[in-house]
Amino acid sequence: MPNIQIIIVTYNAMKWAERCFKSLQQSTVGVQTIVIDNGSSDGTQEYIKINFPEVTFIQSEKNLGFGKANNIGIETAYKNGADFFYLMNQDAWIYPDSIDKLLKVYHEYPNKNEIGIMSPMQMDGSEKLLDIFLDKYIAINFEKTRLISDFYFQTVKDYYEISFVNAAHWFIPKNTIDTVGGFNPYFFHYGEDNEYVNRIHFHQKKLLLIPSSKVVHDGKQSLSKVDPNLFQDLTIETKIINPNLSDSLQKEKRALKQSMVKNSLTGNLTQYKKLLQKYKKIKKEEEILSEIALLVKQRSSTFLNI
Repeated sequence: MPNIQIIIVTYNAMKWAERCFKSLQQSTVGVQTIVIDNGSSDGTQEYIKINFPEVTFIQSEKNLGFGKANNIGIETAYKNGADFFYLMNQDAWIYPDSIDKLLKVYHEYPNKNEIGIMSPMQMDGSEKLLDIFLDKYIAINFEKTRLISDFYFQTVKDYYEISFVNAAHWFIPKNTIDTVGGFNPYFFHYGEDNEYVNRIHFHQKKLLLIPSSKVVHDGKQSLSKVDPNLFQDLTIETKIINPNLSDSLQKEKRALKQSMVKNSLTGNLTQYKKLLQKYKKIKKEEEILSEIALLVKQRSSTFLNI
């Protein structure tokens, strides 16, 4: 049996804890679960320790954010001899055969080293609709996957290559951790999964969507739930350190300058000041961003202590 380690970062997770952790107990494939708690104040820690004593519980002294906390879980799982790392949101749960069906596709896949991340089909909390973000990612990839057509004509394939899916349910083989590494600690919250997927593509690995495996992500079903200001604020940094892009630091600095000039000339001083702050931040962090851009190109367990 493969060693499958579930990694869950919690922060005030009481709303979902029972359903989330009970679902893992009911998996037909045995799993070990690691929780990294980011400083919950709603009793999450005590509830998990008392009701799910099989869980390896790690209490962070402060809120580390999504990426850093997951890296602790990945490091722990790696030292536990994990063959697969299943990153799962706290507001999520699986079905008894979810992981079994992922493994079936993995074992039948012709070139396993191509697999970067496998994602099951994420449904929303009603369990009657796809998660709205997965709907969006499938639609964006329509030309490559034709998944919607295959569903309509009932000719669904075992897997579909997709350019991106959020990290609510990521099934990651050990080879990906050895090649791509962990999450970039530069990002606290928002942008870290996009940045990781950029590295997946750079290292010529694939992100596969598995229609036979179903799971639930009980997130808010609104594309506007992500604060656009926070997300857009990190878009430039994500581009600068994207290993698939060339000369991106200079290009982004030039683009910021051009936008500043345009907004100054049109009298949009509020936007001008915002862009100026961004430009100053990029200039100040230019050295560290350049170092990260080189680091993420390496084929290694980047950002992990393993």
